[in-house]
Amino acid sequence: MNRKVAIIGGGIGGLATACLLAKKGFAVQLFEKNAQLGGVCNSFEAEGFTFDMGPSWYLMPDVFENFFKLLGENVADHLDLIKLSPSYRIFFKDTGQHYDFYSDLSRDLNTIEILEPGGAAKLQEYLKLSEMQYKIALQSFMYKNYDTVFDFLNKQVATEGRRLKVFSKMNTYVEKFFKTDEVQKIMEYQLVFLGSSPYNTPALYNIMSHIDFNMGVYYPRGGVYQIVRALHNIGEKLGVEYFTDAPIDRILTGSKRRVRGVRLQSGEEFSADLVVSNANIQHTETKMLSRPHRSFSDRYWKTRTLAPSAFILYLGLKDKVPGIAHHNLIFSKDWRSNFAEIFDDPQWPTDPSLYICAPSVTDESAAPPGQENLFVLVPTAPGLKATEKQLAKYADKILTTIEREIHIPNLRERICYQRIFWGKDFTERYNNYRGSALGLAHTISQTALLRPNNKSKRLKNLFYVGANTNPGIGMPICLISAELAYKRIVGDKSASHLEVL
Repeated sequence: MNRKVAIIGGGIGGLATACLLAKKGFAVQLFEKNAQLGGVCNSFEAEGFTFDMGPSWYLMPDVFENFFKLLGENVADHLDLIKLSPSYRIFFKDTGQHYDFYSDLSRDLNTIEILEPGGAAKLQEYLKLSEMQYKIALQSFMYKNYDTVFDFLNKQVATEGRRLKVFSKMNTYVEKFFKTDEVQKIMEYQLVFLGSSPYNTPALYNIMSHIDFNMGVYYPRGGVYQIVRALHNIGEKLGVEYFTDAPIDRILTGSKRRVRGVRLQSGEEFSADLVVSNANIQHTETKMLSRPHRSFSDRYWKTRTLAPSAFILYLGLKDKVPGIAHHNLIFSKDWRSNFAEIFDDPQWPTDPSLYICAPSVTDESAAPPGQENLFVLVPTAPGLKATEKQLAKYADKILTTIEREIHIPNLRERICYQRIFWGKDFTERYNNYRGSALGLAHTISQTALLRPNNKSKRLKNLFYVGANTNPGIGMPICLISAELAYKRIVGDKSASHLEVL
């Protein structure tokens, strides 16, 4: 091709797009504002501990395999994947009970039956439909670009799309199958990965249960950041040129509604035949483009439903913790009230749900010998304010909850390293709008055709990739987003995953 491409942002979407375009013959330069590639999928080391800062679940292995194969690579040559057993452990508050799930129906059906008599048969029915919808979505919809309603409302949608629960809400769909509060939560918790609430998310995302129960949960030895390293290494082999500590000041525009390159905050300019932004779209539009070149108004962004922010504790413990799995979930007792405090009446959650990742349970390299690495995440509303004193007080609240629910005595005395990361940090480090950890939520009005397009409405050669455009949030989904950006650039209008570039 010999065309020059400037990619803004080195998150999963940007790194993956760089690889695809370089493989096709484009001359690719990628610019990352931070010192380290990866975007929200990042990592840091402190006092012998290695912390994954963001994503920690390796799901949809088929999407990873297909993407690496498209680049002429074998994912096994880059990632040492461990299938977790159990996949995760769930704690229900104030009950003293926990339940393990294995992505093994011979075991999981028994657990569901204990929680809800008759639930095992319902789960089999539910997963059969979930698997069917997953295959339809992956084969016919997720790998297709949409420009108008006519791209979506076509014969294919009429015959297959009607089997996808796009216009039903997730909680309503789940309640048709399961009656107990515990099992309903198990079917809905995955929506947190999509930055959404079961009360405003399309039931289409019941496909997450197929991904969870049937496909399994994996962990790349050395941490999730190994995915970033793999994409970086492949990109280097393909000739991608990387610039870190290189924040963009401006996307340069020329005549005929075209971009002509980028200017760094240092003042240095780089010419390009096209630009792909993996940065937050709101930040790209409002900070890097003049108003006439923006696709969306300020009002548009102010009226969007954002995915949650997160209050995160990175904890190093001086000894091992019994009774903890690699992935652990502690559910709020009042699910609806908890989601309301995130989406409807923004405030610090009074009865928060918690996610605790302990990678050192699986991978001894994550912590010094005999010690434990904990990543603790509380979904919170975006845009919250807090002083250092208030953050410390909330951290204490979370530690108390963990002590009580997972039965870790003297947790505070075990801590030898602690770092807090929250909404303000998501804005300052990643330019995420209002401190959202994930971007735009997957509500009915922000899914598929109604999500921001991956092509600028104003500039012919400006494209977008990542969580805020189609298909949306999540590492494997951002790999699909990269393929959609690639298709857009080369003019491929197919609806399925590419076999060759």
